[in-house]
Amino acid sequence: MRLSNADAEGMYQETRVQNEVAILTLASAALRHIKPNIVPRVFGWGGASQGRLGWILQDLMPGVPLDNVFSPTASLEQKTAVLRQMAAILKALQDYPLPKSIQGWGGLTFDSNGAIVSAPMPSVGAGPWSSLENSYRGRLKAALDKADKNPYLKGWRPNDIRDRVDDFIERGLSAQFSDLTSSHDRAIIHADFTSDNLLHDPATGLVTALLDYDFSTILHPAYEFFRSFSPNGGRFTGWIADSDPEGQELLELRRAKLTGKFPSPLPTPRETPNGPGVDWELAQAWENELQRINVKRPSTIQGIDKLADVDELLGSLTPWRLINTDFLRMNTDEGQRMALRRMGEEQLVAVLDHLGF
Repeated sequence: MRLSNADAEGMYQETRVQNEVAILTLASAALRHIKPNIVPRVFGWGGASQGRLGWILQDLMPGVPLDNVFSPTASLEQKTAVLRQMAAILKALQDYPLPKSIQGWGGLTFDSNGAIVSAPMPSVGAGPWSSLENSYRGRLKAALDKADKNPYLKGWRPNDIRDRVDDFIERGLSAQFSDLTSSHDRAIIHADFTSDNLLHDPATGLVTALLDYDFSTILHPAYEFFRSFSPNGGRFTGWIADSDPEGQELLELRRAKLTGKFPSPLPTPRETPNGPGVDWELAQAWENELQRINVKRPSTIQGIDKLADVDELLGSLTPWRLINTDFLRMNTDEGQRMALRRMGEEQLVAVLDHLGF
């Protein structure tokens, strides 16, 4: 029995459970050919309402976390075996034909006849939208509304940064979609498709569950690469400053993903202040598995680089460490908060400079 947390930061409670159940329904159909069954079956559910928690009664899935498979001591062969299964899952989610009742971009719910239809995106509380561009326009405005209410961000109005953001939304946003020839494509997006949300059977090596559909949505296939695959070097980022060795390495990885061609020989991983650098062998193995079965990926999505830049701007508008109330509650040092504010502004200004605004 899963109970929706009414205090979860930034979650739209009105359709949160409905969205998850609808996505579970679609994912179950898309992945029915994969054995063992990896999508939890739903036996009952109830949406949240005034004074009542939402809930889902679903399968308790077998298997153990994938931590040991992606540990530094595991062999590349072991990791590749799991990556091969992850690629097959992603391919099936991308290829599944959505019901005609789903007309928009964003979240899902059920109509009075039980059909799955478009709804607000639970992680935003806005939508659905009539196009991918409108989904980003709506989410940028929602992020600015959140920044308006934040005492540290103050809507990014100091130093005239807000004017620059508004100008980009008004004059620059549409141009970022001009090269995206597949802008009408939509797919089931898990949006947290990482090893943390996969279980496997150590005896057989088979993935036994894909879990946690809290952030799942219907968006362009590129969006999965903006939100998922981070532990195996598979996440695709927007513009990256290359002013330090860490940034230079990430930029090199971005180029490799964008072209589908990795350096030969592979670079030596760099140790960074934030921990180990890029695991180039693992990142290349993931790319190879995607190529092997022709999964839609950064190197095949024309215009994904400009779309990723918009997504980078979106993330920069609401720095998590200044927005999340739990983090702020645990970190009360005002000096540190102001330092985070300065870092956030530097990042946002750098993205705006890159976009030409």
